[in-house]
Amino acid sequence: MMIDNKFTTTDFKSDQYVRWCPGCGDHAILNALLRAMASLGTAPEDTAVISGIGCSSRLPYYMGTYGFHTIHGRGAAIASGVKVANPKLAVWQITGDGDCLAIGGNHFIHTLRRNMDLNIILLNNRIYGLTKGQYSPTSPRGFVSKSSPYGTVEDPFRPAELVFGARGEFFARCVDVDIVHEASCMEAAARHKGAAVVEVLQNCVIFNNGSQSAVSTKQGRAEHAIYLEHGKPMVFGVNREYGLMQEGFGLKVVKIGENGVTLDDILVHDATCVDSTLQNKLALMEGPDFPVALGVIRDVKKITYNEAVYQQIAEVTAKKGKRTLRELILAGKTWRIS
Repeated sequence: MMIDNKFTTTDFKSDQYVRWCPGCGDHAILNALLRAMASLGTAPEDTAVISGIGCSSRLPYYMGTYGFHTIHGRGAAIASGVKVANPKLAVWQITGDGDCLAIGGNHFIHTLRRNMDLNIILLNNRIYGLTKGQYSPTSPRGFVSKSSPYGTVEDPFRPAELVFGARGEFFARCVDVDIVHEASCMEAAARHKGAAVVEVLQNCVIFNNGSQSAVSTKQGRAEHAIYLEHGKPMVFGVNREYGLMQEGFGLKVVKIGENGVTLDDILVHDATCVDSTLQNKLALMEGPDFPVALGVIRDVKKITYNEAVYQQIAEVTAKKGKRTLRELILAGKTWRIS
């Protein structure tokens, strides 16, 4: 049920004391989520927030909605069941890079493949925080942690790459402290019908402080990030003096006004393009030669799993009518044992 301007952030808060470390990015993410929910106008009693295990997974306690703090890596499975059982609920899954991409990785990719109608907020701080500082599936190669004292010898997952590889139809990225933009990405995810992933680049002040330092300040984002907006040229920089152009099968950064480059030469972002080739390249851009892509990168419509399930039920019922459980059991081949 969508009723604009009916609620405030207070309507979505619980009375629980927020137990995260002072300075943790989770505080900002919670505030962004409260803003998004108030703006969307879906009632708290029509909203469910599901989580697994981890620092991020404490979030349902702080919401004045339905909530379920489940077990490690299984948030997507529980959230999927909630949505199919009650499609009218707005279902949010709150998860971290460990909870989602390690033990919960299989549930994650199949949730995307099935296009479950869930809003998945993936908090990526590139560390296991709750279990006190082990490297995670998104920690960079060579990262020194309590479980990799000489540096990890593994290459990390890139969440966007998993989303696109699993045929995900919505992907956005934002920064924890950029609350207004962060809330807008969450709102876009909620308006998308299907599996919507918002990766939040988050700082862990205790075990991985500064991991997002390149984009953790407004000046840093101006220099090292690009805010993508559907239908608008892909420009960035302190004075918006740089842009993206296609070069062969890849991308290149150019300075507008140099070498005859004009704004008309800059690529225009199309988040709704079914072919994900360019969107994938944007999502995987990395420094120092490229900016980090922020905003809604992909937003493509496709029938959701829960819609398809109920559509199939209606079609089969129309053909065969409603039957009792006994009738269904005896409908096939049966044997009597005497």
